Amino acid sequence: MSSADRAEGRLAAIDLAAVDLAAVDLAAVDLAAVDLAEAPVSTVLRAVEAAGPNPVVLIDGPSGAGKSTLADRLVARWPGPRPPTLVRLDDIYPGWQGLDAAIDQLTHSLLGPRQAGRPGAWRRYDWDRGEPAEWHPVDPSRPLIVEGCGALAAAHAGLSDIRVWLGADDAIRKARALARDGEVFRSHWDEWQAEWEAYRAREQPEQWATLRLRGVGRAEDSDALPEPESSPPD
Repeated sequence: MSSADRAEGRLAAIDLAAVDLAAVDLAAVDLAAVDLAEAPVSTVLRAVEAAGPNPVVLIDGPSGAGKSTLADRLVARWPGPRPPTLVRLDDIYPGWQGLDAAIDQLTHSLLGPRQAGRPGAWRRYDWDRGEPAEWHPVDPSRPLIVEGCGALAAAHAGLSDIRVWLGADDAIRKARALARDGEVFRSHWDEWQAEWEAYRAREQPEQWATLRLRGVGRAEDSDALPEPESSPPD
């Protein structure tokens, strides 16, 4: 923890690996922000194991925080017999002002139907053509991970089991996002930030989190998988 964090009175990082998550009601626990180096993916996977055989995991946080990387590692180390379906909101946003539309689609086309025991689906947005593309059905019998800005909208709290908020230093995450997505995102940074800030003020996504993590590393570090340069970065 930095001296600035201590000055702000934040709690010290918790060694979540030592916590018996199976005995914890995650929905009722407000965990302190923790460093990803001290809270490995295995910690989140323990929450997955405690949630049952077919959980819905949502991962939210600002651009460049490391949501895609966390989601990829969860998929690679998933403990159950059936691998989860991974849905990236980057594939759904219908343009640079499409955050609210993507949230609406996630609520009514995927998470809502799944909660009711029906197959859900999501529709890819073709950034090159600038128009909606094909629908992708999602099997409700498989675990589900949804990652991206907007995942922890208030309407999704009752439609999910594990909700991860991933924060990061503003300067570091901006540098990561621009290094990954290049000049295309640089020209739209302010536009996307306005969308993000309006969402965050309206939905208060952090309050719906069952786990709060914090990305760390240098500004130039990024091990997220490559994303299309024409789409908003995760």
